[in-house]
Amino acid sequence: MRLIIKENYGSACLWVSEYITGRINAFRASAQRPFVLGLPTGSSPLGIYRELISLNKMGKLSFEHIITFNMDEYVGLDAAHPQSYKAFMRENLFKHIDIPEAQTNILNGMAADLAGECDNYEKKIIEAGGIELFLGGMGEDGHIAFNEPGSSLTSRTRIKTLTKETREVNSRFFEGDPAKVPATALTVGVGTIMEAREVVIIACGRRKARALAAAVEGCVTHLWTLSCLQMHPKAIIVCDEDATDELKVGTVRYFKDIERE
Repeated sequence: MRLIIKENYGSACLWVSEYITGRINAFRASAQRPFVLGLPTGSSPLGIYRELISLNKMGKLSFEHIITFNMDEYVGLDAAHPQSYKAFMRENLFKHIDIPEAQTNILNGMAADLAGECDNYEKKIIEAGGIELFLGGMGEDGHIAFNEPGSSLTSRTRIKTLTKETREVNSRFFEGDPAKVPATALTVGVGTIMEAREVVIIACGRRKARALAAAVEGCVTHLWTLSCLQMHPKAIIVCDEDATDELKVGTVRYFKDIERE
């Protein structure tokens, strides 16, 4: 695992966007060999999406031959709902870049057969060639996607009940009312994420510090699902200085030293 420590959220987002751009351009994607990119929602990736949009408009990055798979979607919100993740991705990324809509994939929280929707999502990922790079954020309790504490580290795409804490955190998108946040969601599993050839996580702010420390310095456990990345062959966590508040001084020094240019 690499831990990249940047000064603030803005510099962390810039690093991630430039890293993803470099990976995509080096891959030399084509219609026959697309780059498959996993994407998150929420506040964490917004700065990254702004940077990617800018790079796209400057001609430094094309999404023409990229296939995307989003991590999750609320159950019971249709695509027209402003807080659905399909609407989020459209407003914050897809409508601003040159990606064909047919190449974007988001779980359908309104599907008549939710379990079948999850199984088909797994099949679509396999048919696309597997995820080349999965970008993600991290919850304050260390969850990745909607894999709440206690989730199996071999879990697949499935229906998941959201914790009270997650609903309270996400209530900022629902007029501050946790009761308006759907109680369940569809989410890719920890095992699904671990099968990506590379995983890049952004974790910024003091409120993420305890979870970051558990994920980096603690043991691999289903109680902090992001800790699974300790077992991934190519995982990167990008954080800001505030998020390192609970890490040991020696840990911070070590990771800064090995990443020194």
